[in-house]
Amino acid sequence: MSFNIALSGISSAQKDLNTTANNIANVNSIGFKESRAEFADVYANSIFSNSKTAVGGGATTSQVAQQFHQGSLQFTNNALDMAINGGGFFVTSSDLSGKDQSFTRAGAFKVDSSNYLVDSQGNFLQTFPVDKDGNSTSVSLTTTKPVAIPDTAGSPQMTGNIDLQMNLNAGDSPLDPALFDPADRSTYNNSTAVTMYDSLGEPHIMTTYFVRPPNAAYTGESNWVAFYAVDGKQVDLDGPAGVYQTDTNADGTPDTPANAVTAGGWKGSVVKFNDTGSYIGSDPAVIKTESLGVAGANVLGPGTDGTQTLTVGFNNPTQYASSFEVTELSQDGTTVGRLTNVEVGADGLVNASYSNGSTVALARVALARFPNEQGLTQVGNTSWKASLDSGTPLAGEANSGTFGSIRSSALEQSNVDLTTELVDLISAQRNFQANSRTLEVNNTLQQTILQIR
Repeated sequence: MSFNIALSGISSAQKDLNTTANNIANVNSIGFKESRAEFADVYANSIFSNSKTAVGGGATTSQVAQQFHQGSLQFTNNALDMAINGGGFFVTSSDLSGKDQSFTRAGAFKVDSSNYLVDSQGNFLQTFPVDKDGNSTSVSLTTTKPVAIPDTAGSPQMTGNIDLQMNLNAGDSPLDPALFDPADRSTYNNSTAVTMYDSLGEPHIMTTYFVRPPNAAYTGESNWVAFYAVDGKQVDLDGPAGVYQTDTNADGTPDTPANAVTAGGWKGSVVKFNDTGSYIGSDPAVIKTESLGVAGANVLGPGTDGTQTLTVGFNNPTQYASSFEVTELSQDGTTVGRLTNVEVGADGLVNASYSNGSTVALARVALARFPNEQGLTQVGNTSWKASLDSGTPLAGEANSGTFGSIRSSALEQSNVDLTTELVDLISAQRNFQANSRTLEVNNTLQQTILQIR
């Protein structure tokens, strides 16, 4: 019997060695949870035995229990790396249906060839569906779904309004608008450009040129003429055109032209200031890019809807004795957005940002907890499956209730304490040697008995 006791001790010590060695081997495994070998003594159980003289039958391994305390966080430069700071597990599935679910603390996720978020084994990260405001519409492990990150977002919207706010230099030299030529820098004072979009979302450059006419043309006013071009081509102003010239009233005073100004086929609008430099107003500048004649023909590329009306508005411009400066320049068109960034919030909300300025709430990372975490079944790759011992998984949102928060651009490291494991390794080795010594002593006693004559 003493041989069996010694062998049970050796077996237990070997289990302890293996457990400790496995912890040490996984000290750098993302999301790994250390294990602890737990042992119990062995006694023969009989109603006829005398407990006062009973001798134990050795030791046995009662369980190898995983320890689910928090591992340290290591920060990365990948926004799709996620770590749970607190309780809970990520939910993954080997198929798009989300039925074959596994649970992990390893948050090293990436985008696969179909734009789904997956782990290193290709399992799909499970999420809760959300509405356009980012609120979860269902928090249940039966309704989770994998999340795909679209490369594009939104539909194009053609530009309809362009707003300008600027300072026109009161000290600029007057020029004759009738001589305006965008190819000749000496025929205009200043210019500014903005990117606008057609019905297909294709970008075009609309340039506004400012010409300060001679002051003699207008009494009590200081006026500027604005000309417009799209992609370097002249465009039509909607409405009747006037010729830039000095008109006189009945009393002989100069009069402001009521209509748009023309210059060699170019049509412009007038921006008006009083003699103190305060903005009075401007003639409407409504530009059409449809085929209204030579000036408006074929401005936009083929494939657009053929007609686009742009209203250019001047938002309280100024005329001070300082350099030309554009303080505000905006337009209301958008193009199809190209993916620029993905962010995961502390509450697990996955937001995608796009080049057109839009941000789309895609989904919320699903988390799960268990009544008995140590009852989970290990399946490798730092993942677990639910079992009868673990109980039914409980779904929840990150950063709420008993669920921890999610840290984007971070990974949870193994919770193995290498120093402790090395000490345990020495202790397990000592135990193994001591039980081996017990076996050796028993063998010596047996040899002594056999040698008795």
